[in-house]
Amino acid sequence: MPIKQIALRTSILTLLLALSTLAAFGQSSLLEAVAMPGDGIYTLLRRHGLNPSEHLQKFVEINKDRFGKDNGLIVGKTYTLPEGAILAENTTVATDNTRVATVETKTRNDVTAGPAKVSARVLEMPLFGEKYARVEVKSSKLQGAVYYLSSGHGGPDPGAVGKYGSNDLAEDEYAYDVTIRLARVLMEHGATVYMIVQDPDDGIRDEGVLKMDRDEMVYPNRKIPLNHSARLRQRTEAVNGLYLKHKGAYQRMLAIHVDSRSESQNIDVFFYHHENSKDGEQLAKNIHQTFTNKYKRYQPNRDYSGNVTQRSSLYVIKYSNPPTVFIELGNIRNVKDQRRFVIADNRQALANWIYEGLLSDYTSQ
Repeated sequence: MPIKQIALRTSILTLLLALSTLAAFGQSSLLEAVAMPGDGIYTLLRRHGLNPSEHLQKFVEINKDRFGKDNGLIVGKTYTLPEGAILAENTTVATDNTRVATVETKTRNDVTAGPAKVSARVLEMPLFGEKYARVEVKSSKLQGAVYYLSSGHGGPDPGAVGKYGSNDLAEDEYAYDVTIRLARVLMEHGATVYMIVQDPDDGIRDEGVLKMDRDEMVYPNRKIPLNHSARLRQRTEAVNGLYLKHKGAYQRMLAIHVDSRSESQNIDVFFYHHENSKDGEQLAKNIHQTFTNKYKRYQPNRDYSGNVTQRSSLYVIKYSNPPTVFIELGNIRNVKDQRRFVIADNRQALANWIYEGLLSDYTSQ
C-alpha cells in the first residue's frame, strides 16, 4: 500500500477513535440521580435544574427500560439525566400554578472563612412577576425548612374591603402581596416554599392600590369554590397532602390575613395558634418578638399592642397538620392601618419581619 494511503488511513482511524472517545466521554459525563419517594419525572428534572418541557423526551429516551407502571419512576432506582443537569444538594421549591420552579444550591468549603457558604444562584420564578422573577439564593440559613404560605380569601371571595378615597382595598389582594413577598425572601435563604394560594397574573406588585380580581387558584391548580367551608377545606387538604410528602422535615404553615374591625379601630399585627400546638405557639411568639423589637427600634414613641393568643377554632389552625400560625396584619378599614398596606415598602417590611421571626424559630430548634 502506498505511503500516502497508509498515512490517510491512519489519520481517518485516529479521527474515528477520537470521535468515539469524545462520544464515550460525553455519555459517561452525564449525571445520574436516584428517585426518591414522591418523585415524578418532572420533579426529578426540576430538582436538577432541567426544564421538563425541554428535557422530558430526552429523559424518557435514555431511560426507556427503567420505568415502572404508567411510566412512573421507581423509588431507589438510578436514572441518567440529560445534558445540562446540575448536582442537587439543597432544594428550594416554589409553586407557580402547575409549574414548580426549583433551584439547587451547591455548598462549598471556603478555606478563608471556614464554614460552608452557598454559591450564588439565580432562579426564574414567573409567579413573582416580571420585575421580581429572578431570585438570587443568598444563603442556606433555611435549608431543610418547608413552609406553606396561604393568603386569606381569594377567587370569588375578596375578604374584607376598605375604602381608600374613591378606591376599594380588598383584603385578599394585600394579604397575597405580603405573602408572595415573604415567599421570595424565604427562597432567597434556601427554604422550600409552597404558595397555597396563587395568582397567575399579579406577581409582586408595587402599586399603592392593588386591582381586585377573581382569578386566584389553590395549589396545585384548583379553582377556588364559592362556599366558605369548601374553600377552607380545599386549602388544608392541599397543605396536609404536602405535609405527608415532607414527613420528618421541619414544616410550618402560615395563614396571612388582613382584619376588618370597625373603621375607627387602629390595630397592630396579631398572631393566633392552636392551644395544643407547642410548636405553633413558639412560632407565633418568635414572630411576635421580632415585631416587638422592630417597633421599639423604628417607632420608639409608640406602644406595640399586637399579641399571641389561642384561636383553636379557626379552621386552618384546627385542621392543618403542620404547626400553624394565623396572622392578622391590620385593619383594612382604618386610615392609619391602610398606610401599612398601600405603601409597597411597608408590605415588604411586613414580609421581612415575618421572615426574621421564622428564621429565629428555625435556628432555635
